Amino acid sequence: MRIGTQEFDTKNQTYVMGILNVTPDSFSDGGRYNQLDAALFHAEAMLQEGASILDVGGESTRPGYAPVPAEEEIRRVVPVIRALTRRFKAPVSVDTWKSSVAEAAVQAGASMINDIWGLKGDPKMARVAAESGAACCLMHNRKEAVYEDFMREVAADLMASVETAREAGVRDDRIILDPGVGFAKSYAQNLEVIARLEELACLGFPVLLGTSRKSVIGKTLDLPADQRLEGTLVTTVYAVQKGCAFVRVHDVKENLRAIQMTKALMRG
Repeated sequence: MRIGTQEFDTKNQTYVMGILNVTPDSFSDGGRYNQLDAALFHAEAMLQEGASILDVGGESTRPGYAPVPAEEEIRRVVPVIRALTRRFKAPVSVDTWKSSVAEAAVQAGASMINDIWGLKGDPKMARVAAESGAACCLMHNRKEAVYEDFMREVAADLMASVETAREAGVRDDRIILDPGVGFAKSYAQNLEVIARLEELACLGFPVLLGTSRKSVIGKTLDLPADQRLEGTLVTTVYAVQKGCAFVRVHDVKENLRAIQMTKALMRG
């Protein structure tokens, strides 16, 4: 899979996507990197630690978050994306569900759209994705966490997003799927979707797992957001074992080491 100028062996490798929140209210690192210099410094540090992609978000999606107008989101992310793509070779992703933000981000240099609504939140997003040629990460989400057959419905929801992308003209080789840990799922369902990741990998698209410091880890270990590294690392090991191509994390160095060790053990 090609993202920006980089080639990714999504069949055999697991790559690290580093989280760069340029928001004042993200659940884990809100306000730490919402100034341009701080964002660039942190981005450089993540790249030096082994991040392959940088994911820039201008709106927190933590539980109970305050929605941000598209104009404000653009104001937050575009200068950072423009600066990142000028300074570094690594591809930049924009974490947004709004088509106008995605369009502005791609024009600024982003080569991937990471959509928490899987193209279902904004009817114009699929067209923007298709016309831009950007890679798309389609996350599982729905308005209510009501299921009759949980994993079957998660897979079906994701494939509905894929069909929306295809109908707009997005090629299959531009699509990544995300099970949406922490979105429209109970605590038990979050654990289940992680434990059964291989069922989503079988859909035929690269899978991205985003669990870093999330509440499913906090509830399991009874720990605050800044003490969830070890729990995150376990989910990263699972991601490698279950065939995921990407993990989206805050702590790049530690997660990359976990990936490398797991790969070595799997090779025997």
